[in-house]
Amino acid sequence: MLGDPHEPLHKYHQSGDFFIGGIASQTFIISSPVDFTQETPSASYEELALITKNYQHILALAFAVKNVNENPHLLPNVTLGFHIYDSYFTARNTYLATMLLIYTLGRFLPNYKCDPQNTLIGVIGGLDPLTSLHMATVLDIYKIPQLIYGPAPVMNDKTPGLPFYQMVPPEKQQYTGICSLLLYFRWTWIGILTFNDENGDRFLEAVFPIFSKSGICFAFIERSHTFSVVDKINEMFEQGGKIHDRIMDSKANVVVAYGPSYSVVFLRWFPHLSGQEKVTNKPEGKVWIMTAQMELTSMVYQRTWDAETIHGSLFFSVHSNAVPGFQQFMASRNPSNTTGDGFIRDFWQQAFACVFPDINEVVGEICTGKEKLEILPEPLFGMNMTGHSYSVYNAVYVLSYALHVWFSFRLRGKMVMDRRGLKFQKECLWQLHSFLKDVSFNNSAGERISFNQNGELTTGLDIINWVVSSNQSFHAVKIGRIDSLAPPDKAFTINESIITWHRAFNQIQPLSLCTESCYPGSIKKVKEGEPFCCYSCIPCPDGKISDQKDMNDCYTCTKEKHPNKKRDFCIHKEKSFLSFEEPLGIGLTSFALAFTLITALVLGTFMKHHNTPIVKANNRDLTYLLLVSLLLCFPCALLFIGQPEKVTCLLRQTAFGINFSVAISSVLAKTITVILAFMATKPGSGMRKWIGKRLTYSIVIACSLIQTSICLVWLGTSPPFPDVDMHSMAEEIVLECNEGSVTMFYCDLSYMGFLAIVSFSVAFFARNLPGGFNETKLITFSMLVFCSVWISFIPTYVSAKGKYMVAVETFSILASSAGLLACIFAPKCYIIVLRPKLNKKEQLIRR
Repeated sequence: MLGDPHEPLHKYHQSGDFFIGGIASQTFIISSPVDFTQETPSASYEELALITKNYQHILALAFAVKNVNENPHLLPNVTLGFHIYDSYFTARNTYLATMLLIYTLGRFLPNYKCDPQNTLIGVIGGLDPLTSLHMATVLDIYKIPQLIYGPAPVMNDKTPGLPFYQMVPPEKQQYTGICSLLLYFRWTWIGILTFNDENGDRFLEAVFPIFSKSGICFAFIERSHTFSVVDKINEMFEQGGKIHDRIMDSKANVVVAYGPSYSVVFLRWFPHLSGQEKVTNKPEGKVWIMTAQMELTSMVYQRTWDAETIHGSLFFSVHSNAVPGFQQFMASRNPSNTTGDGFIRDFWQQAFACVFPDINEVVGEICTGKEKLEILPEPLFGMNMTGHSYSVYNAVYVLSYALHVWFSFRLRGKMVMDRRGLKFQKECLWQLHSFLKDVSFNNSAGERISFNQNGELTTGLDIINWVVSSNQSFHAVKIGRIDSLAPPDKAFTINESIITWHRAFNQIQPLSLCTESCYPGSIKKVKEGEPFCCYSCIPCPDGKISDQKDMNDCYTCTKEKHPNKKRDFCIHKEKSFLSFEEPLGIGLTSFALAFTLITALVLGTFMKHHNTPIVKANNRDLTYLLLVSLLLCFPCALLFIGQPEKVTCLLRQTAFGINFSVAISSVLAKTITVILAFMATKPGSGMRKWIGKRLTYSIVIACSLIQTSICLVWLGTSPPFPDVDMHSMAEEIVLECNEGSVTMFYCDLSYMGFLAIVSFSVAFFARNLPGGFNETKLITFSMLVFCSVWISFIPTYVSAKGKYMVAVETFSILASSAGLLACIFAPKCYIIVLRPKLNKKEQLIRR
């Protein structure tokens, strides 16, 4: 026959008209495994390991009930009571405690209620998701409200419309807060430490997409085990040592830890379990980021342990505020003045490392009961109300206000009068759900308490920096906040200037990157086979920049700007054109003016010696026309220098083309005249009739007229105009003349090239005529120079950019004009000026 289960070792009862149930999480029972061959004995004191700091949760519930009962306006003529059991962090004890709350108090009679005077209005608990889940499995059947002060468990078969009343923010808000913290400090290479259970799996599934989308990678993911029986301690120690060594060997300086409320107890074990020898005195340090359900807790045996691991860690904590009178209430507690509190004796013995004298075997110091809670270190017990205690305190008031509204509703509706006054019907308390959803009030700390549509308290999270002093005292510094009611861009706030980092970082903000940041001017290139946070840095290609760290791609500057040398920002392009002030412009201008002057001197010399044989030879008028056209060609080059204007753009190509066509056609006419003259001297030749000025002028006019027609069509259809070229030169905005029609431009040049080739060909075939009577050899050489210049011009012009294109064309104009002038007229000027004796008809005939 199955006997009754062992009654819980720890319980706290206070009677009242209505009572609140509480499932605390304070004690581990570390025992040998159960083999089910005999009845399991009740746990002994030696098997108890207390998380002493969690005793504050129990006191918060008792203090809240005390305040409610002292408030004459909240529940007049009604008293609240409570009954609290310990879950012992196990499913079995949690189920037992829940059923003891629902049925007859103090007796295990499942599904029977033998004490109608004790009416349960709701249960507060639990601290960890598994505890809450085990409670909900039972409470949900009876529609009893459950107010949890830890993360909400996943319960797919929960009765629709009956939510968990969650006294802490939803975990999703916490995940986005952690992500914001990591991004704020640019920590993109982090480690994850969780416990190997379904809650750890759910945490990883939740944060993976959030973190990855924000560019955060995982250097490692470690899964730790807990133990519930003695046989598994060694296994846990061995695994914990390996986890510690892998964490410390990692390049990641930031570790996000997620686990149950007592996780810090195991975390403090890690340095003691390491298999690595300490070869230096340099402290090992990581930035630990703890989630909100974790608290800074310790077991009693860890009282004197070094707390270097915790120093500088960042905790997300459920928001709390100072509740008036709570510290005085805790300070007044001692085992001698509390009745019904079955938790305080074991708490007292473990917190103060003493024993009460009524224990059979007294080993160690005797507990006097006069010890002060204020002297306990923070991990064992804190005098400031923690976030979880604040949530328990608020949960009591939530139930009280819901009951208050329910009473008001019942008074207006269904009530029964007897001699003692009002007798409320208590059998319909499940209706409290409809009132709990709409609860809204200001608590004694002055904060608004209300639920959203999902049964989650609309509150935020505090970010705490734990600082451990050299004397091992602990200080909690609030450095930031996650505000659920603020706009998304203002929900996360932090004051980094007051953060104390782990001593290993010398108070310099730690870096946690797989690869050093790519500085502006370079971009990230992901390494094949590695996470996207591990990359190499490559410089931006020509013409592009990156102006921030760790950019994935370079971008092109706007067309008015260009990259600087480091390619990390854009600078305005300078306007560029072939200027009269720059050395190249000065040189070309000087060249043009000098040869204009030389041409004028040659023309003057020829006109002075107008009637000499060498001037009169080979058609004097054509010689003057050629010199005049050359005199105009050199100044034409000046139209290409200076900032392009509408007039200069219209004139530069047309004036150059027409003048050059006149010059080349003059050379062609002179050559044809010489050829016809020699052909006419042959006996019986019919060429004599072609000799004369009519033919020469016809050649010049016809050839020039064709070029003029091309230019007029060009100007009439698509004339050149001032333009801006922002693309040819990376660092300059080129002010240029847009030729309008490229076809007409090349027609202009092509026709001039055609004339030059014809003239060169005719002169080449006439080069062997007697030199004393013609200048075909000079014309041949001059046209060879002319054609060489313009043949070289084509590839040079095509490959040049910006103002250098203009410079190439200007130089070609000057060089080809100078070639004609020098090759044709230099020998004649030599004779006219230096050898006048040769400038006689007899000398020319003799030659």
